[in-house]
Amino acid sequence: MTERFPEHGKCFVCGSANPRGLGATLWVDDNGTVFTDITFDEGQQGPPGHAHGGALAAVLDEVMGMATWQAGYQVLAVHLEVDYKQPVPLGQQVHITGQVTEADGRVVRTSGEVRLQNDIIAAVGHGVYVHAPDVINSFVDTWEAFPFEPRNTVSPPSSKPGGS
Repeated sequence: MTERFPEHGKCFVCGSANPRGLGATLWVDDNGTVFTDITFDEGQQGPPGHAHGGALAAVLDEVMGMATWQAGYQVLAVHLEVDYKQPVPLGQQVHITGQVTEADGRVVRTSGEVRLQNDIIAAVGHGVYVHAPDVINSFVDTWEAFPFEPRNTVSPPSSKPGGS
């Protein structure tokens, strides 16, 4: 069953309280893949008529990061890389996905992609996130709490998802 993620406040990607945010709605499927369908507009323009690479990277970071959170890892991003394959036209809905690919100790690795309407991959992302519940808890009072209950709770992450 596909489940909607709650948005979280002033988040640039999914927060309804951010007037300059992207307003993405995030979903998670039974396999733990987080996804959104989003249309970039002139507010996210880079090259004329196309989305800025930073806007694509922000949404990839969000879906990959939320994939870690839904799996029970309280993480912060430490490395994000994006390979841009095709320009993303403004005004065209794209499908952006992210999933956990590996967890080893405190390190959680993810992958994601941006697909155009014709199913062509426009960008591929990889992220490295570090399990850091103490850091998260140190600012949770000033940050609007993330009201999502993870499907799996692990502390700290110690193995590949679905395996040993």
